[in-house]
Parts: sequence; structure tokens; C-alpha cells
Amino acid sequence: MTTPKNGLTYADAGVDIDAGNALVDRIKPAAGRTGRPGTMAGLGGFGALFDLKAAGFSDPILVAATDGVGTKLRIAIDTGVVDTIGVDLVAMCVNDLVCQGAEPLFFLDYFATGKLDVDQAARIITGIAAACAATGCALVGGETAEMPGMYRHGDFDLAGFAVGAMERGADLPAGVTAGDALLGLASDGVHSNGYSFVRKVVEISGLGWDAPAPFGEGALGRALLVPTRLYVKPALAAVRAGGVHGLAHITGGGLTENLPRVLPAGLGAEIDLGAWALPPVFRWLAETAGLAEAELLRTFNCGIGMIAVVARDRADALTALLSGLGETVVRLGHVGPGQGVSFRGALL
Repeated sequence: MTTPKNGLTYADAGVDIDAGNALVDRIKPAAGRTGRPGTMAGLGGFGALFDLKAAGFSDPILVAATDGVGTKLRIAIDTGVVDTIGVDLVAMCVNDLVCQGAEPLFFLDYFATGKLDVDQAARIITGIAAACAATGCALVGGETAEMPGMYRHGDFDLAGFAVGAMERGADLPAGVTAGDALLGLASDGVHSNGYSFVRKVVEISGLGWDAPAPFGEGALGRALLVPTRLYVKPALAAVRAGGVHGLAHITGGGLTENLPRVLPAGLGAEIDLGAWALPPVFRWLAETAGLAEAELLRTFNCGIGMIAVVARDRADALTALLSGLGETVVRLGHVGPGQGVSFRGALL
């Protein structure tokens, strides 16, 4: 009898199953901390179960959202600062859900790379779990894909998927009418849109990621990686308090294109650009690139990450409520006859 030759293993092809198992063990405690009413099982199954009745819903409508963080990933990869990019991933999904009037219930992530670095992946997914915990959203599962030959060394990609629910008839927008007030909630910087432009501006400036940020403290790369703000809990509190007719997450398309998504036919919005100061990061981007104000407004959030369309007689009370929950609130303008968004005053 002859001794068989050693055959090729999956590890020889570049996929390390043991590393994947080690990652699951590393992230289980972080995922466990995201548990909420309705969660029925931990990580490791072929699918995740969720009990809507246990979550407190009697006649629920499900709402789903999926997103990524775009080329902001490139900065995270190049700088090695990956601890908060998972916060961006969650925020981009759950901030959209709440605009429909939904409470986020659970989240799944997709992490793909050429060669799994367990420490790097654990840092990313710990950030995802932290954002889930902060928004009352359970991290119920995900997929880690190790794909040799698909990604350059050190590169990775992220995608997220969130499901929320609301009681039947509670969906937004609803009841938007002429005279409604526009309340802007301040952003925490660029958030997760426009980063192809951001990276081009950095290239034009000749600065490296380790250079001092021209618009603030710390290194440029870290300053541009400030994570997307999580608006879920304050926004839901405002909705439950009454008087909120619509919510607009200011993502790609900026103020110009996102606010009209919650306005019915025949109504437009007027925004006073003098109501708030343009944050320094956006001024630096605009001045370095010679960016026209109109292009700035349709590319970036310009310092306003969420807009609440509210009944005029509820504006003061909702401003006080949101401010008490830690939001910086700006009275931006109002809804009136017309279409789209009209701006008065100037940001630049």
C-alpha cells in the first residue's frame, strides 16, 4: 500500500477557516451586548430569528434598508484607522429607517477581504456593534468573506442591512403641509457621502493623511473619519412626542435633493442659508476645490445631517426636546407652495 501524497487544502488557496472561527469568537461578546426585546438567538446559526410580538408590536409593518460607506473606506484602509467605520455603516442604514417612521430592530453586516486579519476585522465589527447598541438595534448576524485574488493586500469592503418596524398607519412622511417648519439637526462632519470628491480635494491640496487638518485638530485622515451621527433615538422621541410630519436624512445629493423626497407634489421648501454657520471642513473643501455653492449644497450635508418637517405650532417644543437629547437644532425655514428647495442667503 502506498502513502497518499498531501493534497491541496483550502488554506493553501488563501482561505483560513480557523481565522474565520476565531473572528466569530472575538466578536460574540460585542454582538451579545446589542441584544434587545425580540432577539431570539445569538451568532452562529444559518439565519437569525426575531420575534416582533416580543419587541412590542401588535400590527407591524417591516421596513428594510441597505447601504455601505463608499470610498470613505479608502481613507480608513490607508490610515489603518478602522475602529469607527462600522459606526458609519450602521448609521447609513438606521438613519434611513427612522425617516420612514420605523424603529430599527436588527442589523446584519457583510465584510469582505482578500486575507482575513482577525484583529482588523474585530475592530471594525466592534464598531458596528457599538453603533447597534447605541440605536437599540440587535446585531444578529453577518457574513465574513475571505476572497483571495479579489482584493489587494489590506483592502476590505463593507455593506450593511437593517430591518425596522412600525405600527400600521404610522409611516412617514405624512401630513406635510404648507407652513410646516424645518428643523435641522447638526451633522458631525462629512458623514459618509462625497468621499470621492473629498479624496480628490486632498490630492489637490498635496497633503498626506498624517498632515495636520487645515480645518481642525489632529491629523487630516482622522479628522475626515469622524463617524456619521446616529439620529435614531432623538428622532424617534420626536416622532412619538407628536408633530413630526417628515424626516429627511441628508446623504448623497445634499440638502438640494434629499429634502424634496419627503415633500408631496405641489410643495417645496425654503431654507435660510444664514441660519447656521458652515462647518470649517466644508469651507476648506469648497475653497480648496473652488466649489460653487450650488454644487456644495447638492454634494454634502453642509453641517445639517437630518431635517425634521414639523407642524409650525410644535416647532418650539420639538426643538426643546431634541436639544435636551443632545442635538444641535437649527430653524432652517419652512414648507410652502412650489417644488424642490429654494435657498436664500449664502453659506460661503
